[in-house]
Amino acid sequence: MADTRTGRAPDVDSRRSTGVFAIAKEERARQGLPPVHLLVVDDDEHVRGVCRSISEDSGMKVFDAGTAEEALAILGIRPVDILLTDLRLPGTSGLELLKRVARLFPDIAVVMLTQYGAFDSAVEATRMGAVDYVTKPFRAEELRARLLQAVHAVELKRENRMLREQVRALPGFGGLIGMSARMERVYRLIEKVSLRDHPVLIQGESGTGKELAARSIHYLGSRKDKPFVPVECSALAPALFESELFGYTRGAFTGALEAKQGLMESANGGTLLLDDIGDMSLEMQAKLLRALEEGEIQPVGSTERRAINIRVVAATNRDLELGIKNASFRQDLFSRLNVVEIKLPSLRERKSDIPLLVTSFLEKFSRQDETTRELTEDAMRRLMAYDWPGNVRELENTIERAVALGSGPYVTVANLPTTLQYPSAERAPEKEELLPLDELERRAILSTLRQTGGDKQSAARVLGIGKTTLYRKLKQYQIERADA
Repeated sequence: MADTRTGRAPDVDSRRSTGVFAIAKEERARQGLPPVHLLVVDDDEHVRGVCRSISEDSGMKVFDAGTAEEALAILGIRPVDILLTDLRLPGTSGLELLKRVARLFPDIAVVMLTQYGAFDSAVEATRMGAVDYVTKPFRAEELRARLLQAVHAVELKRENRMLREQVRALPGFGGLIGMSARMERVYRLIEKVSLRDHPVLIQGESGTGKELAARSIHYLGSRKDKPFVPVECSALAPALFESELFGYTRGAFTGALEAKQGLMESANGGTLLLDDIGDMSLEMQAKLLRALEEGEIQPVGSTERRAINIRVVAATNRDLELGIKNASFRQDLFSRLNVVEIKLPSLRERKSDIPLLVTSFLEKFSRQDETTRELTEDAMRRLMAYDWPGNVRELENTIERAVALGSGPYVTVANLPTTLQYPSAERAPEKEELLPLDELERRAILSTLRQTGGDKQSAARVLGIGKTTLYRKLKQYQIERADA
């Protein structure tokens, strides 16, 4: 392309060769993403035309303005992802426009157009929030490359904003849901520890949301733009643990055809979650402690040590203090990890949160067929009465199963697992227990239904009554069961 000083339009080949941006365009189309919206601001009509031509051929939707005032008017009514503006504008300057956009439209990525030699102004613009700058005269491929970088900046900013909104969305953080007093204490502690880089130990039963809590700490903190790397200690074979955690060099062992970066190094600058830390062998505990104390790792097969800068969050469902007593966990590693402790309550300790969790899961699993579902009162009573040994994870799986098996807008007891359909309180009474005849009849019907898997026709045959009589009895005793 001819530069902007010549006044000549770019040649056809240059305008049609979209280069690397074509990849981004095709990827956005494949993912069903909308086109990028660009606003070009320059008092030179020819420059605006050149920028429009290059950007539109790259798949962008382009608006243009000759002054900052016109640009602000457009921003007030049009969706804009990237602002490409000249530093020198009549009236309000490009730098002043940048200030206003940063304040009023913080999600917009700004790229500055500067004159040759205006390096100080370009630096000032980036200091004020511009993601990049392009020096006039520019070539088509240069502008495309800068705009592609701006697209990436926009997507990253959106992703981070969404994560922060999810993390801080009431009534919980980062997928943690609940408004009970116990969960409110957890939220306050998460918010407090996220402001520092101290190691955190999260304890709680399986299914209570330990990884969600760890992600919340990460995305609320200063490392939110860096990697969050979860490591499932219980899932890694002891023989491979060291090489997976620290990495290895080529030829370090049989099968090591190429060097591999370890999980700790991949988390550099961000947060490393050591999940199920209580399952780590004593040998690996010693090596992990040394790496954390020295801030360095040594890949398997290497003689060199590499510096790392990570925040460590550990999680476990085991009693580590008991592990210290029986010599299965190191006291010094425990002290290193347990600077701040967060204990997640079990679901049976916060049953008041069950309706809120159920509502959230019903909405989540009903999106596919766009059906609004509700739980019947009887079904909710069963959920509230259950002790949930698998905690929130078990409840989520239960609701997913109920939605999959149910039909229509209501989830009934018949859609719940057998353990919830037939709780122990409804089983046959002990021999010495004296009960009214109606209660004995009700329990006999429930027991028979349980044995026949909810098959009413089979249950009626076993009970020696007609199916119509069984249906009348079910209605009389207000019993909900699976269809025949």
